[in-house]
Amino acid sequence: MTPAIRSLVAGTALVAGLLGSSLARAADIVDTAVSAGSFTTLITAVKAAGLVHTLKGKGPFTVFAPNDAAFAKLPPGTVESLLKNKAKLAAILKYHVIPGRVKAADVAGKSLKVATVEGQSVSVNGNFGVTVNDAHVIQPDIEASNGVIHVIDTVLLPPARGKMHH
Repeated sequence: MTPAIRSLVAGTALVAGLLGSSLARAADIVDTAVSAGSFTTLITAVKAAGLVHTLKGKGPFTVFAPNDAAFAKLPPGTVESLLKNKAKLAAILKYHVIPGRVKAADVAGKSLKVATVEGQSVSVNGNFGVTVNDAHVIQPDIEASNGVIHVIDTVLLPPARGKMHH
């Protein structure tokens, strides 16, 4: 099996398993992403930024999770550079998380600005599918015990701030 097919099969099995099981038995956001098999770069980044404990926390969180293909679209060397800058990496990852459990149906037909855990807002548009800034949600509503994951096709980069907050 090619990695793409393995990833698709794992993702399909994951969704089927989550939809068929009760929410109480669903894995947390980190374990769900690991099981999917298509978030290797994201999981590496979450570990490097020290956010595993947070994303295994009570939540609930809504995570816009870039898959490995999304990270591959970044300019060469970007991921490696970010893995060495924990503060910047953590800020980028927190920009992919919003507090609460938001499903695709909750934003259908709406256009919203939503505050992220990082502090700045993302534009969520549910008029034609769901987009977050320039990223398209390619797989919505993957349930986790402490939130929901929406797979996106582009890494979200927060706008530069005048001053960095530490």
